[in-house]
Amino acid sequence: MADLLLELICEEIPSRMQARAAADLQKLICGRLADAGLAHGTATSFVAPRHLALYVEDVADRQEDVSEERRGPRADAPDKAIEGFLKSTGLTRDQLVAEDTPKGTFLFARIERAGADTATLLPDMITSVLAEFPWPKSQRWGATRFRWVRPLHRVNVMFGGAPLAGALDLGGGSLAFTSTSRGHYFEHGGDLDLTGVASAEDYVNLLRGAHVMVDAASRRAAIVEGASALAAANGSGLRPNDALLDEITGLVEWPTPLFGQIEDRFMALPDEVLEASIRVHQKYLTTGSEDGALTPGFVVVSNRLSDSDRADSDRDAVILAGNQRVLRARLADAEFFWQEDGQTPLENHLPRLADIAFYEGLGSVHDKAMRLETLAGIIADAVPGCDAAGAVRAARLAKADLVTGMVGEFPELQGIMGGYYARNGGESAAVADAIAGHYRPQGPADSLPATPEGLVVSLADKIDSLVGFFGVGAKPTGSKDPFALRRAALGVIRIVLESGLRLPMDAVLTAAAQAHGFVAYDDDLLPFIRERLRVSLRDAGIAHDVVAAAFGNGSGDEGTGADDLLALADRATALSSFLAGDQGTGLLAGWRRAASILNAEESKAKQTFSPTTDPGLFVVAAETALYDALNGLTVPGEGGQDRESLIAVMQSLGGLRTPIDGFFETVVVNDDDAAIRLNRLGLLAMVRDAMQRVADFSKLEG
Repeated sequence: MADLLLELICEEIPSRMQARAAADLQKLICGRLADAGLAHGTATSFVAPRHLALYVEDVADRQEDVSEERRGPRADAPDKAIEGFLKSTGLTRDQLVAEDTPKGTFLFARIERAGADTATLLPDMITSVLAEFPWPKSQRWGATRFRWVRPLHRVNVMFGGAPLAGALDLGGGSLAFTSTSRGHYFEHGGDLDLTGVASAEDYVNLLRGAHVMVDAASRRAAIVEGASALAAANGSGLRPNDALLDEITGLVEWPTPLFGQIEDRFMALPDEVLEASIRVHQKYLTTGSEDGALTPGFVVVSNRLSDSDRADSDRDAVILAGNQRVLRARLADAEFFWQEDGQTPLENHLPRLADIAFYEGLGSVHDKAMRLETLAGIIADAVPGCDAAGAVRAARLAKADLVTGMVGEFPELQGIMGGYYARNGGESAAVADAIAGHYRPQGPADSLPATPEGLVVSLADKIDSLVGFFGVGAKPTGSKDPFALRRAALGVIRIVLESGLRLPMDAVLTAAAQAHGFVAYDDDLLPFIRERLRVSLRDAGIAHDVVAAAFGNGSGDEGTGADDLLALADRATALSSFLAGDQGTGLLAGWRRAASILNAEESKAKQTFSPTTDPGLFVVAAETALYDALNGLTVPGEGGQDRESLIAVMQSLGGLRTPIDGFFETVVVNDDDAAIRLNRLGLLAMVRDAMQRVADFSKLEG
């Protein structure tokens, strides 16, 4: 056995692609080893901006020899059959052996294949993986046809501590395998000999000695530890931001955190403006007090050795001064926009929205604002505690900040700045908060708008977009969703479910379509939203067949309440809970027996039996007991029901288990008397009808 080290050195890999690349490299190389029948031990991948590496322990030195026996056609088979067998085995006729078997004399091929040395197999494995590597985006360079995320400089392959010969075909050139790595491109200029590397730890230490932390987790931990210590030394704490930490980790090879100060004058800007300038645009970490308030400090992560690690002791100050100068200029711009925007009431920006096209066929952003105003007035009735007038006002102004200077400079602050400008311009807190939160939720980790008015405007915005884009044919496909309509639908679903809203989707979608000037909303839209709900419920742990049973036939027209997302979700949740108990399990068994009999008899009779029965034709007590139990059921209400009501209905339905069991134990459905037989089939049809009013039990599997 021997260890394999594969190291790729290229120009800077985008931070967002690094973790996936390391995982893909490990998966693909280990997969090729497995396909070749080469056992191996632990595999560890590494990634830094210019390094992508994989260390695989205890790889088998060679494939095992293979001895295989294959039976062919009979010895007296036609020549064509024998020739086909010879072709499949690669043997000649005289290499086949004829043997007697209980079924006759057959030809056998005995194939002995010697295993190949791993060292001879690895070059092709590695180059084929590199040629097909699944980068999200890649490029060609020079006159070559080979594609990689950035120009590739070295392919280092070590097996058993020795360099492995080979070359990567670049399509117009080649890149020979080498055994020399590179350290930090500023702090360590020379090559690194990989021949002394005997373990993954050795590799990490070799690179560390050249000022490259090739292990991403160690690099991230060093950033957090160093930045937290600096923040604490300056009387504050590091504000958490995992996404930013991940990004910075992918930007530096040797992180050196430095602490900078924000000028006091800029602390008058809204926190979100400071955060956007510091975090989003400059990639600095921000600091905060114990109560979470932003403090006038930041941490920049340099990609150089610190003063304490080198002879000159003033470079940190130079780096920090340069970063503070850049940040000061950006904050000065933000300060200017804050002051300039504040001089104009938010509503005065509305006419300028007419100059911004929303989408071809959907008018301008001003048109959208007017549609939101109309739609918010309709949705407000479904949101408890909502100030309808405030929601309508907020919807009208929600997009006005798009033409402000601040949002032009910091697009990620749209909505948020509108909330500030509305509040400073004298609008009510309800209006300002609704504007600020109306883009939420923007993903599964984002919170909902904090106020009823915000919920209304958010729903109006998302529903208007869904109806509009579907209406002009810009629907998502299996692989593309350029207008984030799936996210919009999931946002609607989260608001409805988490806020417990009885929102009549059909009526709201119809109103939105009318606001667009459409005859009706697209037929595919409500099923699209229901499908997103279906996926959401499955992701929440509800079995797919239970969701299908709760949703009915999936056509979108299952009757009253079919467009009530909350009712559908509650029915799925209640049904899942009911079926997990003994009552549900037993009732389901009875349902399947009843449905099986009905299906068989209806197939013969070529008709569907009506759910009616005549008690006067009952012969045994079990028929009466089942009939009485059916008449005593809690009847599901019309339209949407809350979860407690649904559970009560299902618990009532669970009471059918005993009389159904008793019926099948003592009653023969197919009685010789045709009238009695039809009467009993009608009784079973009543069972089916009662259960189908709650859910489509035919969708349940198992």
